[in-house]
Parts: sequence; structure tokens; C-alpha cells
Amino acid sequence: MAFQLKNITSEHKKKSSFDIDTILKKEISFGASFSNKKKESLYIELYVLLNAGLTLKDALILIGEEQKKEKNRTLIQNIVTDLINGKNLSDSIKDKKEFSVYEYHSLRIGEQTGTLQNVSKELGAFYKRKNEQKRIILSALSYPIVVLLTAFLAILFMLRFVVPMFADIFKQNKVELPWITKQILKASTVFQEYGVYLLFLILIIILTKQLVKRKEWYQKYTAIVLLKTPLIGEFIRKVKIAQFTQAITLLTGAKVPLLNGIQLTKKMIGYYPLEIALEKIEYDILQGKSLHQSMGAYKIFDKKMVSLIKVADETNQNETIFKRLTEQYNEEIEYQSKMISSTIEPFIILILGAIVATILIAMYLPMFKLSTVIS
Repeated sequence: MAFQLKNITSEHKKKSSFDIDTILKKEISFGASFSNKKKESLYIELYVLLNAGLTLKDALILIGEEQKKEKNRTLIQNIVTDLINGKNLSDSIKDKKEFSVYEYHSLRIGEQTGTLQNVSKELGAFYKRKNEQKRIILSALSYPIVVLLTAFLAILFMLRFVVPMFADIFKQNKVELPWITKQILKASTVFQEYGVYLLFLILIIILTKQLVKRKEWYQKYTAIVLLKTPLIGEFIRKVKIAQFTQAITLLTGAKVPLLNGIQLTKKMIGYYPLEIALEKIEYDILQGKSLHQSMGAYKIFDKKMVSLIKVADETNQNETIFKRLTEQYNEEIEYQSKMISSTIEPFIILILGAIVATILIAMYLPMFKLSTVIS
């Protein structure tokens, strides 16, 4: 069975707003209209209702009635209206910003193959894993970020208010200052004079990043830098590979040929090194190479992954192997996130403690001379 995927690239350009990082951010934003958590519930409930024998229209009506927000109820009702007017589910969600290109093609394939029920189940599992990954990442980074921000604000407060107060005392009593105290006072002066410009520069950097984040050169070089970052680079690589194996598991479960699955997935992960590798793998497969032979040439794929895919090529068990790979990578991501958290926390505390201690020492050293002068 062949699938018409030749328009994937053009359709992807039409929906260029699709970005995996953007979706993950929406997932944790308070009050998001249709977050990944809601999508997880939508597809799991849709699978359960379809499995119970309800028609697609009736299942969506029930799901719509359960929505607490009026906006979400209206969204589901619009989809039901489209179904009544003769549209397929995939066609109905195609132009709705709440849904991604990935969901459109997955549901479309489910409709073409008569496996919409199974595709709904796999989409629910797909978003469940993404939500779990996001929770793991947030759990690993939340405490270090809170500590970092608190300490950073404390340092700014000291430079802005405490250090100038000591500087006035030293100046009035004409105390000879140690070298380290002079450097801290200079830093305080620079912060007071140029602090506004520094904040302005940070805002410019953030805005520039938003403007260029979809540029190929930006994605390329940021990916290279992140991959070379200790701990973080390997963690991000595994997260992206896990997303890839999840997608292939879903598509192979819907009986999509592997080559078509790669074509469909390569533009939807949002990770430059993986996109480039998949593009070359697609070409290699068309030239007659097996999947494991092609993947073995790219460092982004683990040797164990290549070995398991070799077994899949020989036994034609792609769905089973990719499902197992997804489970393995999710387990590794959970373990590595805990390791990163336990490593980063004391490291941040140590550095920030050293900075605060340096400021305090720099302020108290002249106090000894000052006490001598007063006595």
C-alpha cells in the first residue's frame, strides 16, 4: 500500500509555526488553550470510546461536553460540525492551529488504513511520553533554577545597595582598600552605571533569538554547541532520539512503510542533526541500503540502536523493536535527568556561595583597618 507523502514538505512550510520546542513550552504555560496534557486526554478518551463501539462523531460529542473551557468545547464542536458536513477528522484539524502537522498526517494515515482507533491510542501514548519527559526535565532543573535566581538577585542586591554603603564608610574614613575590595567596588559602580544597558542588551539577545531560531544556520550551530556541552548535550540527544523512535513506533503501528515514516518524521522533530541524518538515510534507502547500514554512518545514533534495528531489518519486526527502543530511551532519560539534577545543584550552590563569600570578604577586610583607625 502506497501513501501520498509528496506534499509533506509544502504542507510543512504552510505550517512552519510547528516547532517541537514551542509545543513543549506551551505544555507548561499556565492557561494554555490546548496543551499536550489535554491532547493526551483527548486521544486516550477517543480510543476508549471508539473501542467501546461509539461512532467518531458521538465520541467527539462526549469529549466536547467534558471540556471545562468554553474555547476547548467550541474547538471540539467545530470538528463535529466538520464531520457532519462530510469532512474527515484529519481534514478538520488540518487548518486548526491547536493541532500539529504530525497529528494531521497520523490521523490521515489512520483513516486511509482503517486503523484510526489504534492511531488514537498511539497518539495518546505519544503525548503521554512527551508529558512525562517534560515533567522529568522540569523536575531536574526547577530546584537549580530557583537557587540560581535567588542567589543572583542576592548578589545584585549586594552590589546595588550593600557595597555602595560600605564604599561611603571607607571613603569617609580614608581607609586604604585591599585589591579585592577595589575590584568589587568597581563592579558595583559598573552595575549602577550600566545596569539598565545590560538589561536592554539581554532583551535584544532574547528578541534576536526569537527572530532567528528557525534559521538553518542558527539551528546548526546551537545544536553543535549543545551536543558538546557535558551532560546536557547527551541528554538532549537522547530526548530527540526518543521522540524519533516514538514517532516511528506510531507510524509503523499504523502499517505505514518505514521509508514513508522517515519522510514523515524528519521534518517534525525540530532538531537539525537528526533532520540531516534522516534526510541522508532516506537517500541511502532509496539507493538500496538497509536502515541499519545507513544509520551506522551517523554518530547521533547509538551502536546499540543500530544493532537492534539490524535485528528489525532481518526479522521484519520494526514496530516491536522501535517500541522497545522508545522504552529504553525513556528509562535512560529519567535516570540521566536525576543525575543531571544531583550534579548541577551542588555545582551551582558552590559557585554562587564562592561569589557571595568573595563579596563579603572584600567588604570585611577593610573593616579591620577601619576599627584600628577608630581606636
